[in-house]
Amino acid sequence: MTQTTLHQGMPVVHYGAKVETATAAMILLHGRGATAQDILLLAHELRAPRVAFLAPQAANATWYPNRFIAPVASNEPWLSSALAVVDGLMAALVTEGIPHEKIALLGFSQGGCLATEYAARQPRRYAAVVGLSAGLIENGDQPRSYAGSLDATPVLLGCSDVDFHIPLARVERTAQIFTTLGAAVDKRIYLGMGHTVNQDEIDAIQHLLEDLA
Repeated sequence: MTQTTLHQGMPVVHYGAKVETATAAMILLHGRGATAQDILLLAHELRAPRVAFLAPQAANATWYPNRFIAPVASNEPWLSSALAVVDGLMAALVTEGIPHEKIALLGFSQGGCLATEYAARQPRRYAAVVGLSAGLIENGDQPRSYAGSLDATPVLLGCSDVDFHIPLARVERTAQIFTTLGAAVDKRIYLGMGHTVNQDEIDAIQHLLEDLA
């Protein structure tokens, strides 16, 4: 990858309410090899007529080149570029009148790792943080220190106990760190599930949006 394949300037796909009339928003981050349109299919499963759903597209369909448990330096500068994309969308939504506490952040797999990492690095009250088959990136193969408060932000973590891509210990540690940061953590571990999203998770996301409304 070169500088021209970083994520700035990539398209953002929209679904649901228009931002200028929405009462809340959700930023959705796709997984490795997927597209913004793919992750927005999840939004189609949700009943949220006043929510604006925004999904940025990663360059080359990949937010960072190596696994989230690799040394973080090996995923730079793409990881920092990806975090900056999320930050830019957050800032744009706030400028449009949707405060952080009305913005939810959701990601699946690589996108879920990015979503949780952004929230842990930028702790404040959000509408919700959802990591599906995901865990904190931290320093890849070394623990990272986080500081600040998520101020009781609802955090949903859903993952299989045998997910090849996401070690269960990393999900457990992610839940522990978010609890330490003051989040209200709902951790759901599914026995024998594949690397996917299930109906129970979709129902839980629906409840989060209903609570937000």
